[in-house]
Amino acid sequence: MQIAVSVKNLYKIFGNFHAVDGISFDVKKGSIFGFLGPNGAGKSTTIKMLCGLLTPTSGEGSVGGLDITKQQEEIRKRIGYMSQKFSLYDDLTVVENIEFFGSLYGLSGAYLKERISAVLELSELTEKKDVMVKTLPGGIKQRLALGCAILHKPEFLFLDEPTSGVDPISRRNFWNIIHNFARSGITIFVTTHYMEEAEYCDYLVLIYKGRIVIQGTPLELKTKKLDVNIYSAEVDDTPGFYSELQRREDFLEVNMFGDLLHIISKEDTVSVKQKLEKSAAEVNNKILKIEKILPSLEDIFVLAIAAEDARSR
Repeated sequence: MQIAVSVKNLYKIFGNFHAVDGISFDVKKGSIFGFLGPNGAGKSTTIKMLCGLLTPTSGEGSVGGLDITKQQEEIRKRIGYMSQKFSLYDDLTVVENIEFFGSLYGLSGAYLKERISAVLELSELTEKKDVMVKTLPGGIKQRLALGCAILHKPEFLFLDEPTSGVDPISRRNFWNIIHNFARSGITIFVTTHYMEEAEYCDYLVLIYKGRIVIQGTPLELKTKKLDVNIYSAEVDDTPGFYSELQRREDFLEVNMFGDLLHIISKEDTVSVKQKLEKSAAEVNNKILKIEKILPSLEDIFVLAIAAEDARSR
């Protein structure tokens, strides 16, 4: 396996705050690597260190064999970086934004014109190249920002919360483009807090409070042996019953999944059903269906975070 990005015992400390607290992982070349976690977990800090935008406090890291503490300028030439703010200039037109980013990457002449045409085609903005960016919807801005990030044909693409604030259809289209990039050999490093996007990644790392709490392929994580059971419950009043179960604390964890409840417990199906029916009857609710299910990635991550909290107490 050829390693594209490697991190060993990496720290970033601000005063007394450990934003990144001794993490280690490897990213396979040409893969889609998902770096997940809640807001404030250390995702963006890590990605900025890998992109040469922040200097680590200690530890080691490399991107394409280049040292993130000593060869930051060389790294920046070989990567594309797309932040969650998209980094576009609202008061410039579409083509002016692309030209500006092209100049930052040192592109000029006929090659720059060729790459501008390619980005306009990727973003489906050829007919709107003279439109001001501030007038574009979020999903189109997203595609334009991605196009600007790959303008210079980078070997590595770092995407920091790239789908934040865009609609579900734009999000799905975006991931189709990302998969095409990975198939062409580009290594994709993406941070997100959307659990459903984890399924699109080849490998996942969950970071929480600056530390890695779980990692593996989506299949490895979903089939991980657990010492608890996961149940799905359908009830008459899901939000109301969710609040009631939160108050009672009869189970290890209760989460809402659309119209369903996911319940995590060490007890068997009969015991869980009895508790649910008793609780529902007391608040004039009704259990329509309950069944034991395989855990979702979100269930796995919730359990991993709860275990980390328990260890740190």
